Amino acid sequence: MRIKHSFFYTLRQNAKDEESVSGNLLTRAGMIKKTSSGVYMYLPLGYKVMKNIEKIIREEMENVGAGELLMPALIPEEVYVASKRRDAFGSDMFTLKDRFSKSYCLAPTHEELFTIAAQSKVKSYKDLPFSIYQIQDKFRDEPRSRYGLIRVREFLMKDAYSFDLDEKGLNDSYNDMYNAYKKIFARLGIDYKIVKSDTGTMGGLLSEEFQAITDIGEDKLVICDACGYAANADIAKCTLLTKKTDEEIKIRELVKTPSAGTIEEVSKYLEEDKEKFVKTLIYKIDNKFYAVLVKGNMEVNEAKLKKLLKASDVSLASIDEVEEITGAKIGFAGPIGLDIPIILDNEIMNMKNFIVGANKTDYHYKNANLEDFNYLLVGDVRCITEDDCCPKCGKSLTFKNGIEIGNTFKLGTKYSKDLDLYYLNKENESMPVWMGCYGIGIGRCMASVVEQNSDDKGIIWPYEIAPFKVAIVVVNTNDDAQMDAANYLYESLRKQKISTILDDRDERAGVKFNDMDLIGIPIRITIGNKISEQVVEIKKRKDAEFEEISLYDALAKVEDILDGE
Repeated sequence: MRIKHSFFYTLRQNAKDEESVSGNLLTRAGMIKKTSSGVYMYLPLGYKVMKNIEKIIREEMENVGAGELLMPALIPEEVYVASKRRDAFGSDMFTLKDRFSKSYCLAPTHEELFTIAAQSKVKSYKDLPFSIYQIQDKFRDEPRSRYGLIRVREFLMKDAYSFDLDEKGLNDSYNDMYNAYKKIFARLGIDYKIVKSDTGTMGGLLSEEFQAITDIGEDKLVICDACGYAANADIAKCTLLTKKTDEEIKIRELVKTPSAGTIEEVSKYLEEDKEKFVKTLIYKIDNKFYAVLVKGNMEVNEAKLKKLLKASDVSLASIDEVEEITGAKIGFAGPIGLDIPIILDNEIMNMKNFIVGANKTDYHYKNANLEDFNYLLVGDVRCITEDDCCPKCGKSLTFKNGIEIGNTFKLGTKYSKDLDLYYLNKENESMPVWMGCYGIGIGRCMASVVEQNSDDKGIIWPYEIAPFKVAIVVVNTNDDAQMDAANYLYESLRKQKISTILDDRDERAGVKFNDMDLIGIPIRITIGNKISEQVVEIKKRKDAEFEEISLYDALAKVEDILDGE
């Protein structure tokens, strides 16, 4: 690509409304452009990076025998009703009606359609196993799009599906995809962790996430360096921090706590340790109200709560709903006398003589105990903290932020049963097909690479996905000798199938150097005044120093660098 007559631009200033490193740099490098909240154009340089990522994915999918296809993005809404997932997606799903008033949606995911496609092939046990995949747009009406390509409303995704006779076959297919994913992310140059996660609206037997380690990651990862335990904080198991006590049960006491509605305010007013407090939170879960109790210094984990109750929708009750249920202002809810089901976190079971709200404005109970109220369920429903130990080995945990770039699911027979995907076995019995699902967010991969590979000058692309591997910068385009050398080198590199960008603009050398650093080209060759001696400069983007070499050795030098990567 010759820049002078190509679609190429960069921005000198930081991009507006881009709070992430990757969103800012990709926008400044002229690779993406926001058109509306959570929706982006992929401009020529950015699109080349995307295609390079897709190429790696396609090669590794080919290696595990997955066949590529393409599903529609416009899907009848009834498909998601049939799989019992329409309600789970709720307002996250973009919906519309056609001229005949039939309801459609823009696909948030494609499990249902892949299951329907498999019905065309699967009749007998002889038709299994197989795997198919696509690279296709997905749409989700995110309430808060942010972080550039990390949290968007339209995104490109690779989703693959495996179809097997039984659980053993599913495990084999799952392992093949799992190992293919490790190869893909290694080739992309991403530092990642594999963590256990919640199956969420996907359902199924197992979910694992491939998480790129970055400061800006939306997911909190819990990692044990001692034994290798790794989980998303949403499902990380909490150890019991509250030890059983032989403390005597005391008489419950109603105490006035005027205008003290927070743990800190009540603790200060009563001169009691925060460890003695139990807070009561009112939740609306699948249109039914529950009280959830956790220690005052801990937080409710809504993902765990959702799983415990096998619920589709979990949210805090509104202020009006809380005040109607408790008969008190916000901050004074408690379990005693409450007429809704109560769920306790495990920690509460070891507590005695604790402090709770009295369901009466400006009042709390001291010396409350488990005997003072009825409860429906006890479980691990709190967020893990840095005080917790590894649930596997008991050693200390570390917490890191991650961007979910890939996920793998053992779906089991959930979709095949809901959507009637069965086969006849050797005994002529009808059996449900066992399915696996495997996704990669391509835009998120691109953003993760930039988050992990950049400096104050710009992006540092890994060789395999860079938009171009080599940039040729001509210091003075009015110098015929410099331009002749640049054209010679440009054509030589292209003949060897080495993607090259030639900066032949009438710009100052400093501007060109800054632009090539910003867009992150791995190798830069500068042609300047020393071309009279047949000498050029070669420099790797990630290195500070450059090397002077003969013009006629430049091609071999580039090949050596690329062979070493």
